[in-house]
Formats: sequence, structure tokens, C-alpha cells
Amino acid sequence: MSICVPFHGFTLYSPKGQSFKRLFSSHFINHAQVIPFPCSLPLSPLNLSEPFRFSREKALKPIRASITPTVETPKTSFRDKTPKEINVLVVGSTGYIGKFVAKELIKRGFNVIAIARESSGIKGRNSKEETLEQLNGANVCFSDVTHLDSLEKSLGNLGVSIDVVVSCLASRSGGVKDSWKIDYEATKNTLVAGRNRGASHFVLLSAICVQKPLLEFQRAKLKFEAELIKQAEEDDGFTYSIVRPTAFFKSLGGQVELVKDGKPYVMFGDGKLCACKPISESDLASFIADCVLSQDKFNRVLPIGGPGKALTPLEQGEILFRILGREPKFFKVPIEIMDFAIGVLDFLVKIFPAMEDAAEFGKIGRYYAAESMLILDPETGEYSAEKTPSYGKDTLEEFFERVLREGMAGQELGEQTIF
Repeated sequence: MSICVPFHGFTLYSPKGQSFKRLFSSHFINHAQVIPFPCSLPLSPLNLSEPFRFSREKALKPIRASITPTVETPKTSFRDKTPKEINVLVVGSTGYIGKFVAKELIKRGFNVIAIARESSGIKGRNSKEETLEQLNGANVCFSDVTHLDSLEKSLGNLGVSIDVVVSCLASRSGGVKDSWKIDYEATKNTLVAGRNRGASHFVLLSAICVQKPLLEFQRAKLKFEAELIKQAEEDDGFTYSIVRPTAFFKSLGGQVELVKDGKPYVMFGDGKLCACKPISESDLASFIADCVLSQDKFNRVLPIGGPGKALTPLEQGEILFRILGREPKFFKVPIEIMDFAIGVLDFLVKIFPAMEDAAEFGKIGRYYAAESMLILDPETGEYSAEKTPSYGKDTLEEFFERVLREGMAGQELGEQTIF
């Protein structure tokens, strides 16, 4: 998840980490991977508030039956506490945005409980020890958010209540089944488990592209959003913040090193088919952390972009060439190529159902080739840069300069497969 970002360029990446080499390029975000692993107790010292108080009385409206006792909602709302007294459960904590969110919350003094896999990162290359180091300052619980019983047992072993849940979960591939498994089912599991342990606020990292849902992961996200909003309407005292960011810097950096090596900047059409207000991972993490206690962000859907004007792929390329001190050199790809590829894939799926995800990836690429990551006016069907809020201080130009100096280390776009 997933987060939606503009599609343009030279190598096609799915928003969750698939790539279609040497045909097109999109630069999407990576999200937390969620694979079953047993839970272990936190290895860093616990400094958490409000121990569990079990009761036979019904403290919360049940979302579904739980294998562990339901926790009473604390009489004193977390909204009256200081950060050091507030327990925040972060899921998707090893993903691209999730790890920045966890660090930001730790920096602000919250008691962070981070759910993670024992082998995290791209292809599970990060060991348990590396994950603990990456999430230093958090109380890390190794568990499986795709199975509610396992997640509830893991949280039960901690023996503490939860005040706030922050979900940065999103499917890695963007495939049909994976989208529903992670963007809907696993995310819902975190809501259920959090509510059953006293959580009265849920912060969801969603995506601005769900405004125009043509893809499976967008539909999965919207289904959960609707259920989250309904939960707040039915349960007095429960609130939510739904954050819908625009493009990430990481998703726009895939061509920097190619252009540095003398290659042209690749874009679809005239490079003006779409636009975005890119936001850095640290600025977005700061905005998400604001949602924990800022009451003006409660029970709201919050589209958010970075500072400055909206940028088209053409303008992004011009910025890159200006930094390099070179004359712009563009390679324009007709958008119709994407339409042809999708048509072929849709035909093949009828014969080979196993190609369902490949067809979906093609549609994802086509979506980002033409749709802007800005506020969509439902009445006019037009995107508006003026109505898209801005936040933070980091600029895309600064990001390009850093990548030119240091490369894309730490900004990997994910696992790759041949298209």
C-alpha cells in the first residue's frame, strides 16, 4: 500500500514491489510485509501504561468474538495523558513509511509497541536482531497480523492495554488476493485486536488514489475505511484519522541514476498527463504522528501532500536536468502502449487464470500513467492542486540532490520480476 503515486518512466514497478523490466517504469512505495511468525516477548524493557483490567462486563461493543478477554476502556481517556503515558500500537512498522512513523512516535515520547515479522524487509532479508536495532526504542513484538488469534495472543502476552493503533499496513504486490488479505483483512484484524485491548483511536495510512477506485487494492482499502468510519459512528468515544498521502519521494527517484549516467528521462505522452505534490517519508511520518493527539484530525479523512506546487513528470525531469546542469533529454512513450498491454493481459487471463495478478499490475501501471495524485472534485471529475493540502519542508529537488550524491541506498523499490 497502498499509497498511490504517479507512473512514468523506464522500468515498471508495481506499487508494492513488482517490476516489469525494460518496458516501463513506475515508482511506487514499499509497505510492510506481513508473513506468519511466532510472537516473542519484547526484548527491550517495557515502559507501558495502564495494565490490562479484565472484566466480565461488556466494556466495548464487540467487533467479533476474541480468544482472549476483552479489556475495559480506561476511565481516563488517553487524550488526557502525556505521550509517555500513551501506549501506541504500530503495525507495518518495518515498512517504508512504518519505520519512520515508529521512530517519530518514539522521538515524541510515546510508548511504542511495534508488531513485526522475525524476518522483515524485502525478501525477508532483515533478521530479528536487525529489526530490533531498526526499531530501537520500541517494544517489538514478533507476530502475524494476518491471523487474528495469533495477534491477540501476542498482545495478551504483553499484559498491557492499548490506547491508539497506527496502521501502516499495505500489500507488497498489489495483486488481487494479496490486496484483500493485507489492505482489508489484516488491517481489520489490527482494529479488532486494538479495540479489544482498549484502543479508542485508530490512525490509518491509506492512499489518495482511493478517490477514484479502479484497482483491487483501492477497493480493499475503501472497504476497510468504510468499516472504520462505521465503528466510530456506533461506538461513543472511539475516533479515527484516515491519512491519504500523495506520491512519495522514493517513488519518483527511480530514474535519477539513469539520467545521471546519460540516459533520457522517460515519460508517458507529453509528460503532463498527471501531477502530484510529493511528500518525504519523514514529513509524512510527522503528519501521522500529529494525528495521535491533534483533535482537529479526529474523525476526518485527511488528504496530504508535500510543500510547494504540484509537479508533472515533465517538471520532475526538468528539475533533475537542472540540478545536473544539462540540457533536458526526454523519451516520450505513447500511453496507448499501456492500453495494448492491458488488452493482451485481459485476454490471456481468460485462458490462464493464474495470470490475474499480471493483468492487475498492468492496470496499476496504466492508472498511474494518467491519474494525478491530487484532490479529485467528484462533481467535475477534475484534479485540483490548489485544494490538495501541503505539509512539511522537504522538497523533491533536495531529494534528487541527495540521491545524486549518495545513490538510492535505503530507497529500494522492492522485489522485481520480469514482465
